[in-house]
Amino acid sequence: MDLKEEDILGAEIGRHWYYRSKAAALRRMVGGLGARRILDVGAGSGFFSRHLLAEAGAQSALCVDIGYPSDRDDSEGGKPVLYRRDTGPTDCDLVLMMDVLEHVDDDRGLVRHYAAKVPSGAHFLVTVPAFRFLWSGHDVFLEHKRRYRLGEIETTMRDAGLQVVRGAYYFGFVFPLAAAVRLAARGTTEPRSSLKKHGALTNGLLATVCAAELPLVPVNRLAGLSAFVLARKP
Repeated sequence: MDLKEEDILGAEIGRHWYYRSKAAALRRMVGGLGARRILDVGAGSGFFSRHLLAEAGAQSALCVDIGYPSDRDDSEGGKPVLYRRDTGPTDCDLVLMMDVLEHVDDDRGLVRHYAAKVPSGAHFLVTVPAFRFLWSGHDVFLEHKRRYRLGEIETTMRDAGLQVVRGAYYFGFVFPLAAAVRLAARGTTEPRSSLKKHGALTNGLLATVCAAELPLVPVNRLAGLSAFVLARKP
């Protein structure tokens, strides 16, 4: 996940409508897999894997991020959360790459790298920012290299040797408003985050709008701010 966004939101990240909603969509996308051991790549604080430990049936999380100053062990509700700068082969059965692939030059190579570390049958859940025409100073601020159409990120996963199970856009209900704001500022690429802290009323309203969209996950292949892909290692 984007460390710069974590820095902006701090302890409020779990209450922010965007992260609350993305965590709920993640839970919907991986529901029924029975995943127990999570490998969270580019994990930052481990917000999403911790969410699955607390709200789903996952039993452990291995968070990998080259940004960690050192390895350390932690827990979530009595379940182990290991923070590591790297990992060797692992028996994790769910790999999370939440807003990671848009940051690297070789997205396929990164997926292949971690696919080689997990057993056959392991699932990958990937999210990336959607649609190149939404490129703005927000992407520059977060040091993105690209945005994706759903078909493009699905092709990336297939090219890395995985089988796509399903894919969908999310944040479709807020897409028209966000697109209008981005298009109005088109041509302005000054690095600046569009993520802001909000009060309880705004967070509640936007979270409610996004929650109403959850029944469409994972069938929305039309539009959204994020693309979600669930894939499986043969």
